[in-house]
Amino acid sequence: MAFIPVYIFILGFTIIVDYFAGIYLEKSSPKYKKLFLIGSIIANVGVLAIFKYYNFINFNLSSLLSNMGLNNPMPYLSILLPIGLSFHTFQAMSYTIEVYRGKQKAETNFGIYALYVMFYPQLVAGPIERPQNLLPQFYEKHYFEYQRVTHGLKLMAWGLFKKVVIADRLASMVDVVYNNPYDHHGIALILATIFFSFQIYCDFSGYSDMAIGAAEVMGFKLMKNFDRPYSSKNIQEFWKRWHISLSTWFKDYLYISLGGNRVSIPRWYLNLFIVFLISGLWHGASWTFVIWGALHGFYLIFGLATQTIRQRINHYLQLDKHIAVNNVLQRVTTFTLVTFAWIFFRANSLSDALYVIKYSFMGLSADMYNLLNHIPLNLNLGSERKIMIALASILFMSLVQKYQEKHKISNWLTSQPSYIRFGLYYAYIIAILFLGNNESKQFIYFQF
Repeated sequence: MAFIPVYIFILGFTIIVDYFAGIYLEKSSPKYKKLFLIGSIIANVGVLAIFKYYNFINFNLSSLLSNMGLNNPMPYLSILLPIGLSFHTFQAMSYTIEVYRGKQKAETNFGIYALYVMFYPQLVAGPIERPQNLLPQFYEKHYFEYQRVTHGLKLMAWGLFKKVVIADRLASMVDVVYNNPYDHHGIALILATIFFSFQIYCDFSGYSDMAIGAAEVMGFKLMKNFDRPYSSKNIQEFWKRWHISLSTWFKDYLYISLGGNRVSIPRWYLNLFIVFLISGLWHGASWTFVIWGALHGFYLIFGLATQTIRQRINHYLQLDKHIAVNNVLQRVTTFTLVTFAWIFFRANSLSDALYVIKYSFMGLSADMYNLLNHIPLNLNLGSERKIMIALASILFMSLVQKYQEKHKISNWLTSQPSYIRFGLYYAYIIAILFLGNNESKQFIYFQF
């Protein structure tokens, strides 16, 4: 609305349609319930299709027709993508689907329902909430609780650290390479790709921490959206830990509707692939996002199809007897596969992505020779100090997350004397002020 005031009517339209759809879904007979659900879904997906996919479809249609010697009569639209459109659209759709399934009562208070769609902490980038979790909380009276408020503030501060100290610092280096990939090769491309893996994680999980923390300060509990995804030992586990609210949304409303795993094995694999293709398209109207989704679909299907063979290989190599070594290998392999797929997610075009893949290993031997012989590398990523701060910040975050696997840092902090506790708080704030990137960078997922 700040950019184009009339865009507020997009939210107004979907809110009104889904509010009345919910009421009629609850009252209607089974015959008409499906019609109201379809109408609601068409309205929501239609808004997405116009603002997010119309020009993408139109461009590809024009290319297809031009190859056939024909002209495309459909005009291009000069429109902005409303911030967070995909997020609040999916949250609205979850409400009508749950009412249709009989798992959620229709919300009769228009203001409460509008608040469910427009709840500000998670409006523009999630987590994508379910009505069963959020709607009842709007009827509860929320009192001030010191421990809850301070825990929410700590979570917000942790998210801010991940965003401005790690993600934004890495972004300045990643952008140098990915905005001009043809000027780089070898280690520079590999480092930029690895840095982007941590950039997007810290950027998005940092936002989620701040959203969940802000809601907690006010007394609301939002669902967990990230759970140390780069500790995953396979792609299936990765998607249980990464953007949990979206992956569970696709599972609940698309994967299960397609038949899930209650079908033949070929159909099961097809269901999985369709879900990941649509997940890629959800992230953006570009073939790079479609390929990113297809890659993850392929990873998951390949992992399921070869599970027995891989178990036999592990047994033959006796890796099943060396659990620690096997766990490290699985985590490194999963991180490598995920990082490779991120190339398509970050690249500005398909040709850029293919260049990064091709030239990541060209000139690598020369770079390794220079490293071994202490010859400085001209990576053009920024100063050595900048890179070291970024690496140290990633290490610090990884150690904190490792500790959190078995312990809660907030509990440990609470148990400390006040002078230690507040000394650490001040040191943390100073670290954010001095180590954070001062450039204004929006959150990556605002574009979705």
